[in-house]
Amino acid sequence: MNEQVSDYIAKIKLDWQAEICTTLRQLVHTNVPDVTERLQYGKPHFLKNGKYAFVLGTAKEWVSFTLFNAGSLEAPDGFFEAGDPERKTIKIRKGQTVDYDLLAGFIQQAAGK
Repeated sequence: MNEQVSDYIAKIKLDWQAEICTTLRQLVHTNVPDVTERLQYGKPHFLKNGKYAFVLGTAKEWVSFTLFNAGSLEAPDGFFEAGDPERKTIKIRKGQTVDYDLLAGFIQQAAGK
């Protein structure tokens, strides 16, 4: 794990956001063991085979998590934000219940497992 990414998470001021970012980071590493990570454009990016696979970040009211190479993912309506079909983003708000098992499957699919 990259120290800059650890520092990014450690500096998050809202505890609930830091917890979600930590959970997402662990979820990525558990489901894509050969992933590498780095801080780029001020946000943690996760790479597989040198190519972008996932990115996470925080905003005032949510944590966003984007999956790249996600065009073939079939998710329940409303799970991901509308947008580019090759990039699927979930925005997690305080108190929101997240199906991390479902998300883990999407992480594996997007990473080509």
